[in-house]
Amino acid sequence: MLLGASFFWGTTFVAQSTGMADLGPFSYAAARYLIGVVALIFVLFFTRKSRRKERLSGKYSHGFGAGLLIGIILFSASSMQQIAIQYSTAGKAAFITCLYIVFVPIGAKLLGKKIRPENFVGATLAIIGLYLLAVKENFSIQYGDLILFASSFFWTAHILTIDKFASKVDVVELSAAQLFTTMILSFAAMLIFENPSPAAFKSAWFSIAYAGIMSSGVAFTLQIFGQKYAEPASAAILMSFEAIFGALSGWLILDEVMSGREIFGCILMLVGMIVTQFRLLFAGRRGG
Repeated sequence: MLLGASFFWGTTFVAQSTGMADLGPFSYAAARYLIGVVALIFVLFFTRKSRRKERLSGKYSHGFGAGLLIGIILFSASSMQQIAIQYSTAGKAAFITCLYIVFVPIGAKLLGKKIRPENFVGATLAIIGLYLLAVKENFSIQYGDLILFASSFFWTAHILTIDKFASKVDVVELSAAQLFTTMILSFAAMLIFENPSPAAFKSAWFSIAYAGIMSSGVAFTLQIFGQKYAEPASAAILMSFEAIFGALSGWLILDEVMSGREIFGCILMLVGMIVTQFRLLFAGRRGG
């Protein structure tokens, strides 16, 4: 589930990039999350019987309240990412966003969990990689890269908050509520900051539909289901593969090309991500 989510997120970086040719970031996000909400309304309808059984058995706990809180975090993370993509490439955006794999164990430590030496090693490699990827040789950093770096903290908060609620509430309701909240906030921001035309929405319909259905509707729901069964650190490493999918799709579809320095930075970030979870991966190979 989590690997599937990472695939849809990674390929959606291309949709986000192409979809904003004529649309502002909030307009694109509003349309995208509207479609995601509609898709999940159908899911809510078709899963109503299982929800009714849970109510009768006393196991049901609604996910709307938690979803509203998580939706505010998702709006913040998604908006920053959407704005930054205007000034960066899909591949770079995917890699910088995935710094959450370093921040998640640190955040888990603040919530009372143990942080291990490999977390510090992985963080160091990832930060060096980020420097090579985002900072130019004249020691300047692009505006979009800085916003993406900041957004990774919000994606970290999103993962940790879902970890807290995913096993306690109805996951479909939680997903629908977070998308609904993000949609409402995106529409509000669109009305305040942008003035899109119907023609602009029409020209971006495919990018909006792909991101709305596959990323917003499917991937975020897969994330919540997956995090019911996975620790946040292990979930983060699986979801971080969106960086690989994002870079590959940017190269294959948008003809994006990275310099040798940027590619080496991506490699260091990827190694840092894996090192951060080395103990978990090694334990998995030993069967426990």
